[in-house]
Amino acid sequence: MHHVRPHLAVATPAFRIRDERRGDVAAREALLDAAFGPERFAKTCERLREGRRPAQGLALIAEDGAGRLIATVRLWHVAAGSAGAALMLGPIAVDASARSLGVGAELMRAAIGRARAFGHRAIVLVGDAPWYARFGFSPELTLGLDLPGPVDRARFLGLELDAGALAGARGLVIGTGVSAALARAA
Repeated sequence: MHHVRPHLAVATPAFRIRDERRGDVAAREALLDAAFGPERFAKTCERLREGRRPAQGLALIAEDGAGRLIATVRLWHVAAGSAGAALMLGPIAVDASARSLGVGAELMRAAIGRARAFGHRAIVLVGDAPWYARFGFSPELTLGLDLPGPVDRARFLGLELDAGALAGARGLVIGTGVSAALARAA
């Protein structure tokens, strides 16, 4: 009698994370439109990103095995009041078809790891506190900071990449990154 052995599945990654490229813009914008709708342009954090380029090396995407963009995250240079230079994370979005694969969490870990490796001291964001808490984000770190528009204080979160980077920080968070217009002219 011949025994058939079950086929052993080979573990292959369902996605890979890489730097965003110019050719990703249309797919990234479509993903962000699907995730947030047109109201995404009215959000307070958009005021900090408007007309600016993401921080160098901190615009990441995840693509599936077929090379289709399934997630995106960007970090932006800001001044976090008296704390000085920091990053603003957002938006992060994952395609509905990939939401159970852990893509968002891996993209967050990659972005935070890169930001730390590049010597950035802190990250702030506006988002779902329970989801971001697993990465160390806390609303307590932004209590003395303000954004240039309305914000739900429970969703305004900070992460110190360098211990004490946001300690006692006071003042307005403002965009400080490279102007997209200046970058095109260069």
